[in-house]
Amino acid sequence: MTTVALIDYGSGNLRSAEKALLKAASSLSRAPTILVTGDPDAVAKADRIVLPGVGAFAACMGNLSARDGLIDALNTAVQRGAPFLGVCVGMQLLADSGLEFGTTPGLGWIPGQVRRLEPRDPAAKVPHMGWNTVRPASPLFAGLGFAPHMYFTHSFVFDPADPGDIAATCDHGGPFVAAVARDNVMGVQFHPEKSQAAGQRLLANFLELTL
Repeated sequence: MTTVALIDYGSGNLRSAEKALLKAASSLSRAPTILVTGDPDAVAKADRIVLPGVGAFAACMGNLSARDGLIDALNTAVQRGAPFLGVCVGMQLLADSGLEFGTTPGLGWIPGQVRRLEPRDPAAKVPHMGWNTVRPASPLFAGLGFAPHMYFTHSFVFDPADPGDIAATCDHGGPFVAAVARDNVMGVQFHPEKSQAAGQRLLANFLELTL
């Protein structure tokens, strides 16, 4: 049985994320087991991993670092090729560093930096909250068309060092990165668990994605 580890580290919207993953899994011919866990052994052995995140980069990274052995377990799983999906701040933690409340080192799996969202249009508010279209460029968005609508709530954005790691973009008073992907590591700035049918399809894609 395939196991999907939804990481519990005190910084994620776990209840909504778990419900969304369970619903996505139920749509598949072979539904994986969704395991909410912060246990390093379980994480290291998981077939797929989802890292949620709500709040500030520094606080989320601090919570992750405080779980003894958890970052090592995530590294182990990712290095052996387990598909990984970071959501919102969970995506931002993939970067080398975040600039929220000073400079905080991230996981460094996708080179780049997380900076404050600075729209060129003064009418575009920060935080960016609500529905917006994304322009996908990744198999993670298969079947979602040219410009699916996703739900966002964030004030910071991920700037990858390599444009080839950009998996989707969005516009909020100017373009920003809405998703990243490098090999088996992926991340989305929006919340698929709040994005209704489009979010469910994306999660189902992740659960079935062959790399």
